[in-house]
Amino acid sequence: MKARPVTVSGLAADIAARVAKAHATRVAVDGAPTAGPDVLAARIVEQLRADGGYAVHVPAGGFLRAASLRLERGRTNPDAYYEDWLDLRAITREVLTPAAAGGTGRILPSLWDPDRDRATRAPYVDVPAGGVVVMSGTMLLGAGLDFDVTVHLTQSPAALARRVPAEMQWTLPAFRRYDEEVMPQEYADVVVRADDPRHPAVVL
Repeated sequence: MKARPVTVSGLAADIAARVAKAHATRVAVDGAPTAGPDVLAARIVEQLRADGGYAVHVPAGGFLRAASLRLERGRTNPDAYYEDWLDLRAITREVLTPAAAGGTGRILPSLWDPDRDRATRAPYVDVPAGGVVVMSGTMLLGAGLDFDVTVHLTQSPAALARRVPAEMQWTLPAFRRYDEEVMPQEYADVVVRADDPRHPAVVL
């Protein structure tokens, strides 16, 4: 698998150009936290704004399910991490459907605070016609979420295991399952090697 090295800023510019060309309004930046999806999503938003458009970053981490639901099978269950943590219906209802072309444009940037385990009470944001919502998160692809452009940040098993903090090593089987079942490198529009997120490479 050949890849072209690129700077983070160059990568953000390339993706922003792709988004603009496709007239996309809903973008996913998918990857393990160690691959830096939140950082890249923020850079894409910055580039889209610099190019004169409207863009907003919505981290999927603001749409975790309540602890009573996502931790029902235990605090360190990798299958629960894969299947139960994200509130997919809320993401569709509050972000992706209104952000679609022809949608209301009225999105909720976050719903649930996992630290306090209660609603964030975040105010709604009105995205103008043609505005772009960039969602970043983990295991966003293949779950029925409707995005216009998808980016997947991939890491080798060794790099992922090396970078995941000790207290989160229990999640590694979930990432293996995601790779095997969804095959995000085949699914995404743009695939980026991010063994070191500071030095990405676009898969050709």
